[in-house]
Amino acid sequence: MTMETKKHAKNTAASKKEKSIGLDVAFPQKTCNEEKCPFHGNLKVHGRVFVGTVIKDVFHKTATIEFPRQFYVQKYERYEKRRTRIKAHVPGCIGVMKGDLLMIAETRPLSKTKNFVAVEVIKQ
Repeated sequence: MTMETKKHAKNTAASKKEKSIGLDVAFPQKTCNEEKCPFHGNLKVHGRVFVGTVIKDVFHKTATIEFPRQFYVQKYERYEKRRTRIKAHVPGCIGVMKGDLLMIAETRPLSKTKNFVAVEVIKQ
């Protein structure tokens, strides 16, 4: 990238009040005024990134994500299916419904059970 392109990229991001979160995800179409939004607020994203299916979205600004994994049982020399469920914060600029495929990223503890934030809806 040239210096002109970098300046242009900074100006367009600053004019939209959006910031890069360090992941290769698309910026949301909507805007929000939320402090706990990685795009429009002061929330930093770091650590692990997961992709899972939304199984519950009945909580206020919270969704429960589930993804399957395989666990090896040494005694039987086989794998068994297990699942992991994680609660994630959903900012107002990201619309999430039950059944969506959602990408979540780790952040600081937001509540007693929430350490992740939604960053992108992959498939609706």
